[in-house]
Amino acid sequence: MNDITIYHNSRCSNSRGALALLRERGMEPRIVDYIAQPLDKAQLRQLVSAVGLPVRELLRSKEAVYQELGLADPACTDEQLLDA
Repeated sequence: MNDITIYHNSRCSNSRGALALLRERGMEPRIVDYIAQPLDKAQLRQLVSAVGLPVRELLRSKEAVYQELGLADPACTDEQLLDA
């Protein structure tokens, strides 16, 4: 299990907790700070595919920008969500 990558947001308590839990168990993951270095659309598409969940389920729906961009609209396609 040395092959762990965490897509980390240091402002997020869940992300900080997950990183701490891994480290407590002696694992040092590769950390991708997606805030400082946002993933491009192709990288996002690959990650969504690997996770196996719908794009919408991976969104941070409690963030203000989620509402500002209208991402709660069920008419938004996966492509539109990835673009946002």
